[in-house]
Amino acid sequence: MPESTDVRIVHARVSFEPVAFRAPLKFGGRVVSQTDLINVTVDVEDHQGRRASGHGSMPVGNVWAWPSANVDADQAEKAMKHLAELTAVHINSVPDFGHPIELMYSVIHEYGELASVVQREFGLPEGMPKLAQLVANSPLDAALHDAYGRLHGKNSYNTLSAEYMNQDLSVYLGPDFAHEYLDRYTLRDPKTRMPLYHLVGALDPLGDADIESRINDGLPETLEEWIRADGLTHLKIKLNGEDLNWDVERVLAIDRITAAVQAERNVESWHYSCDFNEKCENVEYVLDFLGKIKEQSEAAFDRIQYIEQPTHRNLKQHPENKMHAAAKIKPVVIDESLVDLESLELAQELGYTGVAFKACKGQTETLLFAAAAIKRNLFLCVQDLTCPGASFLHSATLAARIPGVAAIEGNGRQYCPGPNAPWAKLYPGMFEITDGTVETGSLNGPGMGFSRG
Repeated sequence: MPESTDVRIVHARVSFEPVAFRAPLKFGGRVVSQTDLINVTVDVEDHQGRRASGHGSMPVGNVWAWPSANVDADQAEKAMKHLAELTAVHINSVPDFGHPIELMYSVIHEYGELASVVQREFGLPEGMPKLAQLVANSPLDAALHDAYGRLHGKNSYNTLSAEYMNQDLSVYLGPDFAHEYLDRYTLRDPKTRMPLYHLVGALDPLGDADIESRINDGLPETLEEWIRADGLTHLKIKLNGEDLNWDVERVLAIDRITAAVQAERNVESWHYSCDFNEKCENVEYVLDFLGKIKEQSEAAFDRIQYIEQPTHRNLKQHPENKMHAAAKIKPVVIDESLVDLESLELAQELGYTGVAFKACKGQTETLLFAAAAIKRNLFLCVQDLTCPGASFLHSATLAARIPGVAAIEGNGRQYCPGPNAPWAKLYPGMFEITDGTVETGSLNGPGMGFSRG
């Protein structure tokens, strides 16, 4: 029987918000200096005629989600934004009542067809990748979950049980999940505080000597300054993947500077993650990298918590990229590769031992990925898409509600802090950082846990 708590979508609407970067961000051989936020509002209605509105926001992220030799970045951005609009039009015509997981799960299966419409309309030489489809529609997904929670006066993470959902997880994840619901794989209250992973991009200055011209906008500009200002203990290092000596020296240089600053602060423990953004040719590169780091600084090697997406995201096309040997040394996690359950299973076969969750892949899909990954005892982390404002808070709620995730990446404050300003007044503990942590316990309100009031 359908739940009395079910809702239908009354109306979804999309808008766009340009966001300038204060400093360029380089990763995977590409440089980003601006983006647009996709902002979505969804109105829902229950069987009794009660209504509520929810909101979602996410950067377009086309440079990360759709790197292509055939479609330039401007075309990809426009296509992804148009897909967000088309999906909103489509979902407005869906008459069904249901839980957000159920409603979105059916719509997700329409993404490919809607993306094909975009491809024809824009005359694109290739189809939109599944990852780009997920990113473009993630604000809609978040807005629906937000609206549902607000209508019921509950945090959305506390509407994931049999009391609210019509179907158990076996429908989505297979028979191993019979009689289980997402409340089994999420927390009823958010973690109170979580360490913040600070990004060190390939262009980012480490010390004063690396700066040619200062921005002078009042924010830190070097790694030294960021560590002192925010009390950082977790650093995510973007690496080249095609220049072993540069990658090794970059980590060692970061470690030298960090060690000096931490000694001043009397901090004895800190951590790194290393992100190659798919640029390594093979696992041997990763093994050589780890070996050289350990040889030259065992302390720096010990501080590396995990390796992120070292080789090509297309696992089917590159089955030779097996990670078993590297994963015996450090956890190796997929990021760009994770787009569905099949990719998660294939990654495990290829030796990956962890997953990086991202809010930009959609609230529904990410919650299902989390359940599958927890069942498999994989290493878990939550990564960022340079998310400012509401999109960062969304990402933080995921990290705070998924068991086993120990830290949250958040680099919008470094590169595009403008949209943070109104949210910082409401959630200062999420944006005014002094001890290297964010106050995720404050994200405990109705809906997705945060609101502009």
